[in-house]
Amino acid sequence: MRTLSTRRRHRLAGPAVLLLGLLAAAAVYAVVQYAVLSPATAETDTVSARDVEAGQELFLVGCASCHGVNAQGIDTRQGGNYGPPLIGVGAASVDFQVGTGRMPMAQSSQQAPRKAPDYTEEETRQLAAYVASLGPGPAIPEERWLDYAAATEEDVTRGGEFFRTNCTACHNSVGAGGALPSGRYAPQLDGVSARHIYQAMLTGPQQMPSFSDEVISPEDKRNVIAYIKAVQDEPSYGGVGGRLGPVVDGIYVWIVGIGGLVLFAIWIGAHGARVKKKS
Repeated sequence: MRTLSTRRRHRLAGPAVLLLGLLAAAAVYAVVQYAVLSPATAETDTVSARDVEAGQELFLVGCASCHGVNAQGIDTRQGGNYGPPLIGVGAASVDFQVGTGRMPMAQSSQQAPRKAPDYTEEETRQLAAYVASLGPGPAIPEERWLDYAAATEEDVTRGGEFFRTNCTACHNSVGAGGALPSGRYAPQLDGVSARHIYQAMLTGPQQMPSFSDEVISPEDKRNVIAYIKAVQDEPSYGGVGGRLGPVVDGIYVWIVGIGGLVLFAIWIGAHGARVKKKS
């Protein structure tokens, strides 16, 4: 006791206690953030060291040429970004980009289009595990937040409110997509899986803004997905191609219908019987 009483008067005792307090606070915050603040993106499957090692091998072969050997990114001579750094993007971003076929890109363009994926689901999971091991980031969402079929009518209505407020400016009110400046576009959401829709909201790929679980809760993300799927299941009541409304039908009626009548009237005038006047 005398030794402890003597050492607490040491000039380094105060900074040491402060350092221990900061370390303890950081540990508590990390646990709370993982378990409470981000419950929807907690890893449900245990990622093994073998998955990380296999993902690293896949990364070095198919991704390092653009993103760097250590995923640090590669800058161009003009100061641009040939391949962005992937440290801290999380498993959800990799699962979205690779799972939708956007990565690897077939050719450089303003926006990576969706296409058939080049990697299997297992390979995609391994790539995601490797990138996730490089730094903390959004994880693949839990299945319970992807079960949009469990949403009630009230949940779908609430999801529609969120969608119309935050998404219709780019994706259209029914998720049909639309053009954006600089040659970019908001893709249509028809046929997109619930997991990829959730990950797009969570990670904000390309020009899309990201909506963390603190901005839009996991439950509300599920409600947005339920609204999108509910709209896609509705029958098409008009518009060529569906869901574009009567405006398209009106254009076709005006151009084809009225235009055809005008041309027919001109033809009659040009080929009708000529009436000779009596002298």
